[in-house]
Amino acid sequence: MLISQVKAEDGSIIVAVREEGGEARAVKGAESLYALAMEAANSGRGLKEVIEAYGLGETVDLKAAAAAKSFLPPITHPDPAHLHLTGTGLTHLGSAATRDAMHAAVSKVEEGTTDTMRIFRMGLEGGKPAAGTIGVQPEWFYKGNGYASVAPGADLISPAFADDGGEEPEMAGIYVISDKGQPFRIGFAVANEFSDHVMERVNYLYLAHSKLRPASFGPEIRLGLPPEDIRGTSRILRDGQVIWEKPFLSGETNMSHSFANLEHHHFKYGLFRAPGDVHVHMFGTATLSFGDGIRTQAGDVFEIEADGFGLPLSNRLTVATVEDVTVEQL
Repeated sequence: MLISQVKAEDGSIIVAVREEGGEARAVKGAESLYALAMEAANSGRGLKEVIEAYGLGETVDLKAAAAAKSFLPPITHPDPAHLHLTGTGLTHLGSAATRDAMHAAVSKVEEGTTDTMRIFRMGLEGGKPAAGTIGVQPEWFYKGNGYASVAPGADLISPAFADDGGEEPEMAGIYVISDKGQPFRIGFAVANEFSDHVMERVNYLYLAHSKLRPASFGPEIRLGLPPEDIRGTSRILRDGQVIWEKPFLSGETNMSHSFANLEHHHFKYGLFRAPGDVHVHMFGTATLSFGDGIRTQAGDVFEIEADGFGLPLSNRLTVATVEDVTVEQL
């Protein structure tokens, strides 16, 4: 089942569900996906069971919603500060090559000896532990909260001080935390983990800065566990023409870590088990246009799609005007 959120003319949220290839229908009386998910998490019922209890109503034209740019992020929180955007890197087979070469050049060390390659090899050796055991922890980063969550079809705004704004086609896990502090997985969605790769190249310790950018995911969430072998396409359009396109792989067949291991090392922190919170956790990629020498520019459109995950995710790149931020004394 695929689930999405569309903004109605009166400003309310329409929660739409469909099977892959089928037409979408509104969930009757649903306030939001967040409300449905929290009801399921706190009642001990599955999300599909909760949706069936509400029932389905009118059809929803998702292609028209995309054209009208009326998609909302597929999950939102009533208080955006309680939605967390986070991620893990160096989790996919082949994902270390570009970053290793970049960091080796900056650090003037031999390729293969960087911290990038060391942590990648740790994942290869211990990222898929046997059942009941804990594997090695991955690289982890913070991107922001719900204020940095960008709706499908909306602009990804690169700050004026940024050195670059590049796409990262990924799978994102979508989670809510029950009133008892238990994480529950809703499902997975296509995501654009938008980053500043030029800033990261200056110094590896700038990685944290480079990740503090908006991100988009959706427009649909695939409920439940994902396929083991996920195949998608990432492309960039400039003035309506494709200037770069490449397939990307995800799913555990193509990863050095299991999803369960990555989830464990995120939610092991009590900070991330606060009741009522939403988590959108991005699981990494091995495919970047930046690695092929592409420099994006304002007006470029990123498109990311994957088989079995619904409609493509599309966002235009824009650049913010210069903003002078000062701190004043109270």
